[in-house]
Parts: sequence; structure tokens; C-alpha cells
Amino acid sequence: MKKSEYKKYVQKHAEKSDILRDCIRAFVCGGAICIFAQLLHDSYSLLGATDKTSSSLVSVTLIFLAVLLTGTGKFDKAARFAGAGLLVPITGFANSVVAPAIDTKAEGQITGVGTKIFSVAGPVILYGTLASVIWGLIYYLTTLI
Repeated sequence: MKKSEYKKYVQKHAEKSDILRDCIRAFVCGGAICIFAQLLHDSYSLLGATDKTSSSLVSVTLIFLAVLLTGTGKFDKAARFAGAGLLVPITGFANSVVAPAIDTKAEGQITGVGTKIFSVAGPVILYGTLASVIWGLIYYLTTLI
């Protein structure tokens, strides 16, 4: 099959998405996660945690819930509905670490989980760290002047 024939085949069989509907879903679902996170933060604060501790506990809770939903197979279903609203925050990052590990657990701890756990998140960590170092240097050098 030629490249042009393949492109026509894909266009014919690809699911068309309603961009406006998808954007609204992502906005609403992402906002719902933010509201839930704020409620968690306020709850932890009411239990006596400091602001900084509450913020950390919210992150840990969201990561735990994302991992739990990924492990039970519910995260993918929710992500199909919510789109970027669920995938962009810390929940999407947690899913990107756990999903490859779950998919490869049958191959063993070392050759399966150990080699695949950061297959998606690894580049994000690498280039995120690299970008922060570069921007940090630029900021530092511009403040010396």
C-alpha cells in the first residue's frame, strides 16, 4: 500500500471528533478536578495540616487516585470522556508512569515493569528537567546584569 493510499484509508476510517464538545468536556472535567483538589486542600487544612502540608497531601491523594483508577482500568474510560481535562494535571502523569508498568507486569519485575515503567514519563522528566535548568540559567544570567 502506498503512502497516499494509506492516508486515504486512515482518513476514511478515523473517528471524527467534535472539537467544541471535546474542549467543553476537557474544561469542565479539568475544572472539576481542580474543585476536588481545593476541597481536599481545605479538608486537610481543617484537620490541622499547614498550607504547605495540605498542598503536598493533595498531590499525593490525586496521584494515589489516578494510580488506583489506572490499576482498575477505569482511568482509560474516564480519559476517553474527559480528554485533556483528565490527562494534563498530575493525574495524567501518574497514569503515564503506572500504565506501562501494569501492561508489562507479566514479563516480570525486571524485564517487564523495571524496563517499561518510565517509557512514557521518562522523556517528560528528562526534557522537563533540562528545560528548567536552561531557563534557570537564563534567569540567573539576566539578573546578574
